[in-house]
Amino acid sequence: MIEWFSNIQWEHLYNPQLAWDSLPFLLEGLRITMIISLFSMFFALILGIFIGIARMSKFWFLRIPARIYISFMRGTPLLVFIFILYYGLPVIGVQFNSAVVAGIVGISLNFAAYNAEVVRSAIMSVPRGQWEAASSLQMGYVQTMQRIIIPQATRIALPPTFNIFMDVVKGTSLASVITVQELLYSSRVVAGRTYDSMTMYITAALIYWVVCIVIGHFQEHLEKRYNRYLSRR
Repeated sequence: MIEWFSNIQWEHLYNPQLAWDSLPFLLEGLRITMIISLFSMFFALILGIFIGIARMSKFWFLRIPARIYISFMRGTPLLVFIFILYYGLPVIGVQFNSAVVAGIVGISLNFAAYNAEVVRSAIMSVPRGQWEAASSLQMGYVQTMQRIIIPQATRIALPPTFNIFMDVVKGTSLASVITVQELLYSSRVVAGRTYDSMTMYITAALIYWVVCIVIGHFQEHLEKRYNRYLSRR
């Protein structure tokens, strides 16, 4: 074991100068990554809310398709789904304008299933007495959801929703396989030119890490703010 460590050429593990020189190019890739992440999370959240509510519906024609959708998306790799959208759909005449659009659609549809389960679990976590109190006040379903259930469920759903957002940010790296020039793709380009894959991939990993740290801090800020609001009530 000691001999194995002694044979490692540690000087080739990471080149700070190369990482610094390549940073502007990588940050351009990060810009594309964040654009895809924000759009994907927005659409995934909106779609997830409707699917999550349909999943709890008493009508079978809403509940069963929602369950099938969630099961399919959670049970198939995101990479396979992106391949189907970008390389498979053109066979039947459906083609996206760009790889970025295909990536956004694929990531949105996939993570909508996870958001749907978060929405469902958050709503179910609200005590049943809240529904009964709303019913006693002659409040309808939409009014009950809007004024009583959703505000309480939002606080419960915040942590898992931000965890999904972090997964979305990291999941955008899979869009590189369909030539989307995001962060990982940019790292691969530089690695191919300089033959220093280790430096570029470590740098990309550190950038992803920093982004997730920022998202985590934003999550903590929202949680504290929301908890203060509830305590004042």
